[in-house]
Amino acid sequence: MLAQVFAVIIFIAMFVFIVTEIVERHIVSLVCALLTILFVFGIGMHSMTAVIETINLKSIITADFWYLSGESGESSAGINWETILFIFGMMVMVEGMARVGFFRWLCMRIAKLVKYQVIPLFITFMVLSTVLAMFIDSITVILFLAAVTIELSQLLKFNPVPMILSEIFCANLGGSATMCGDPPNIIIGTSLGYSFTDFVTNTGLIAGISLIAVLIYFYLLFRKELKAGAAETIDYSSLPSPESTITDKKGFIISSVIFAVAIVLLVTHAQTGLTVSAIGVIVAVATLATSWKYAVSLLKKVDYKTLLFFIGLFVVIGGLEQTGILEIMAAFIGKISGGNVMVMVAIIIWLSAIASAFVDNIPFATTMIPIIKSLSVTYGVDLSMLAWTLAMGTDIGGSATPIGASANVVGIATAAREGYMIKWGQYCRKMMPATVMVVLIAMLIIYVRYL
Repeated sequence: MLAQVFAVIIFIAMFVFIVTEIVERHIVSLVCALLTILFVFGIGMHSMTAVIETINLKSIITADFWYLSGESGESSAGINWETILFIFGMMVMVEGMARVGFFRWLCMRIAKLVKYQVIPLFITFMVLSTVLAMFIDSITVILFLAAVTIELSQLLKFNPVPMILSEIFCANLGGSATMCGDPPNIIIGTSLGYSFTDFVTNTGLIAGISLIAVLIYFYLLFRKELKAGAAETIDYSSLPSPESTITDKKGFIISSVIFAVAIVLLVTHAQTGLTVSAIGVIVAVATLATSWKYAVSLLKKVDYKTLLFFIGLFVVIGGLEQTGILEIMAAFIGKISGGNVMVMVAIIIWLSAIASAFVDNIPFATTMIPIIKSLSVTYGVDLSMLAWTLAMGTDIGGSATPIGASANVVGIATAAREGYMIKWGQYCRKMMPATVMVVLIAMLIIYVRYL
């Protein structure tokens, strides 16, 4: 009982500090992780076994951590090192691509293909944001897309805010489509043993259908505003050529090949048996080996704060799991739903969406994974259906408010630096209806397809 009290207090305190942003979130999660080890596992449980299971270092030296010879299994409880290594590897690869100008080249190439016409540019950049976010962290996608959008808006004389808002939403939507698109999906996939293909054929289908509705919604919402400010004549000679954005031609080719290999490995990892941790290490090593002159600078640019945040978070959630708190929460959801699967799905997807609109979706998703596992076992509900429900709720819900997802914060900050202020009211009026629409679409598709 004492251990449970400690676990809940530490968990709530962590969430409060993360939401208020008084202290950087990686420091919050690491301090709370230390408190969990001392108070929950030490004073409350007197269990060194719980500490060892939660730290989970032994999983790294097992063969299944790197290569699965049979069916994908579930990872053990505690720190999900598979997620940590995969995200690290993708961060290194993305930094390598950014160094050579890959993202600016891609944006400018597409802009040139649509002849710099504002409405076609608006549509194609939304699609580009969706597709890139399926494979690359949405923060990186928005960082480069927003910067290029502002650059083009100054040349073509249109307001970039509508386009940036649309790109943010589409980046979050694209992230929901694949296992590697959004951190909650990586955690769900590695924790429950789902492959890249599993996500594409389930959440990917939902995201694809939702994208059509989103394109129509944002087009109807912003078309007049974009047309009103667009320049009637364009001096093409004043526009930078796509090739001028490439800073290292040899490095550009190599980075493009590594990116293509990473996609192939991810798509086929269920067939090859390579785990996402192995794929993360492969792409990181390949990037560093082929850019050895810049290896140190690439490693310095990796977002270690996020990785440390994950580590601390997994320990705190491990405290809830070891003390049985998550089973109690699962029983509560089961009791409210009365065991009715449709009600259960509605609770999970809307609870996830609403929570993710105001708090970081990573700790929420991490907390919910053991809960949906318990619900599946207790009520005989298909675990994969609950997993797709959780993924869509957490991934899409974050779009509703300026603080709901990291991509939102980055996009708004990028616009603000260039003098384009996006206020809370303006953001929520445009984005909340789109969020509600997509969550409804996702819920209906889940009902039709799985029930």
